[in-house]
Amino acid sequence: MTKLESYDVIVIGAGMVGAAIAYGLAGRGRDVLVLDGADTDYRAAKANFGLVWVQGKGYDAPAYQKLSRHSVRLWPEFALNLEHETGVALDYENRGGLHFCLGEQEWAQRRARLDAWHVQAADEPPYTRMLDREQLQAMLPGVRLGPDVSGASLGKTDGHVNPLKLLIALHKGLMRRGATILGNRPATGITALTGGGFSVTAGGERYEGAQVVIAAGLGSASLGRMVGLDVPLRPQRGQLLVTERLRPLLPLPASGIRQTAEGTVMIGVTQENVGYDLHTTSSAAARMTHNALRILPDLAQARLVRHWSCLRILTPDGCPVYAGSISHPGAWIAVCHSGVTLAAFHAGPLSDCLHDSTLTANLDFFHHERFDVSTTA
Repeated sequence: MTKLESYDVIVIGAGMVGAAIAYGLAGRGRDVLVLDGADTDYRAAKANFGLVWVQGKGYDAPAYQKLSRHSVRLWPEFALNLEHETGVALDYENRGGLHFCLGEQEWAQRRARLDAWHVQAADEPPYTRMLDREQLQAMLPGVRLGPDVSGASLGKTDGHVNPLKLLIALHKGLMRRGATILGNRPATGITALTGGGFSVTAGGERYEGAQVVIAAGLGSASLGRMVGLDVPLRPQRGQLLVTERLRPLLPLPASGIRQTAEGTVMIGVTQENVGYDLHTTSSAAARMTHNALRILPDLAQARLVRHWSCLRILTPDGCPVYAGSISHPGAWIAVCHSGVTLAAFHAGPLSDCLHDSTLTANLDFFHHERFDVSTTA
């Protein structure tokens, strides 16, 4: 086994979370190594819907709602700077986002849920408003809504981005900032070094770093246990469909349906607890297309060109985990299933925290100890 040079920080994982953190740390003058796994790894980014989204997020978890709002406020400047630095157009828009309601009962339930959601973070300004069918149609002139559409909720600064372009830009940006990214290097071991720092084994090589940040998606659970960061994680399968390129059909993104800058329409996303099964199913495709056609009947003439799935990373409560190890100072973990929405936070404030080796008080909720029954009983 060959020993390579040492780094200030080793980030394990080059997906949406790890790449954003590495990009931020490299911009703060740290010498960063990013270790990426194999192309066959379970990558949540493969099934990312591309929403930069707040409305409804963090229900019964005000800290998560506030974190999401904070990141979305950072997104315009983050996107502008990233595009300027890398020359990669992200196709980012934040003109609002919709959650369509089918039937009056669903509309009333959505209003009640969002009313409660707003109360849970009462110190934040109102973020959403409900639109009845007439108001929704006035906002979407020229869009033929299905007869079952009763209205929608509107997230005022929700939006969307091309997730693949975002990941490409983050990789390009972190390398322009002097970071090193190595592919096909799945990390298999983390060992504390005498005198401080860590040795990470990956791809038959050994790398040393003063700090290590674990952002390896579902692989974070086993790696975290090596440095006293025991985070319970589970996979959730999400299936998606995408159509051929169409004329402009839907000017705002919506949960479960959005038209990309290229004109394709993405339809999804399922939430299936099936373990590590990555198969696609005709039953899921039928459900997704049925719901999409109830909203936008004109999609009936579109050809579907792709159907795929990937695995999301979920904690027991669905909220992110940000924590440092008590037993192994300098080891950190960052896990979430909202890598796009939180990318601006990861590249900004979270990277500031890791640079300073301390997490701010507003992140206390996100420590994995909240899952320890012995400490919460």
